[in-house]
Amino acid sequence: MNKLKLFSIIGLIAALVLTFSHTAYSAKQKKGGKMDNHEYVIHVSQNGKLLGDIYLKLKPEVAPNHVKRFEELVEKKFYDGCAFHRVIPGFMIQGGDPNSKSGARNTWGMGDGAMPKVNSEFNKTPHKRGILSAARTNDPNSFTCQFFICVADAAFLDNQYTVFGEVTKGMDIADKVVSSKRDAQDNPFDKISMIVEKTK
Repeated sequence: MNKLKLFSIIGLIAALVLTFSHTAYSAKQKKGGKMDNHEYVIHVSQNGKLLGDIYLKLKPEVAPNHVKRFEELVEKKFYDGCAFHRVIPGFMIQGGDPNSKSGARNTWGMGDGAMPKVNSEFNKTPHKRGILSAARTNDPNSFTCQFFICVADAAFLDNQYTVFGEVTKGMDIADKVVSSKRDAQDNPFDKISMIVEKTK
């Protein structure tokens, strides 16, 4: 092989490596030019007292449309003031319904029927303790805004609900939430509120 041909091959390989690296980097960038880690924090309060923080890492690689919806809502401060309106020990805590901001308690969990729905993105991620998943109606393609966090493994939900994130820190706070005294509809007697924001 002559030197000219060898240099051509090396140059081609270098160009391919640079192109791949640039594409991979660009895919991870935000509009602001920084790397997007898809990490969020839920500040949890009850009776005006901060219970603590639950940290989330979203999974756009398995549920891109669910992640997009969640992130859009957080950016609009949609979740701020919503409640964890359904808590079931040994199972999960659910929240994110706009009705729980100021609506009557008997409407909490019913959602806003006018919101556009997101189709299911079932994936192979199992519903283990700490998993963030999309709440929905009996229609698999009906996610709008509500979500739940598993406080225990729930394999019976696998391939039935869309996993789109996980808790990285703060499951002790989730355990406090699920242990709250609740009514017959599993709604805590004392409202448990959230503020959700992107981590710095």
